[in-house]
Amino acid sequence: MNINPGQDKPIFIQIAEGIEDGILTGAFPEESQIPSITEFSVNYKINPATALKGINLLVDENIIYKKRGVGMFVAEGAVQKLRKKRQDQFYTNYISSLIDEARRLGISSEDVIAMIERGFSK
Repeated sequence: MNINPGQDKPIFIQIAEGIEDGILTGAFPEESQIPSITEFSVNYKINPATALKGINLLVDENIIYKKRGVGMFVAEGAVQKLRKKRQDQFYTNYISSLIDEARRLGISSEDVIAMIERGFSK
């Protein structure tokens, strides 16, 4: 996980997205423990409150859960929830604007699909 304080994105969001990436890649399997808030704050030289804020975003989404006195764990079904969330974000952030630009340029859906397929074949 890379934390970049110079990035426009807040550090707590970077922490949450880094954990999400770890879950999606299998670094943090479902029902496994994730690093503690202290570990995050020490390893990335950030305030523990910032690490907690990032982790709490995932707790609120039921991606991770707390076991009192033990730590934080990846919830069952977290991978599926995250894939759905990221697919929705992908559509909103990329596909929607791609379609808008294609319409402005008069590019047909068939041509857009052909362009995408060309990109995948590289």
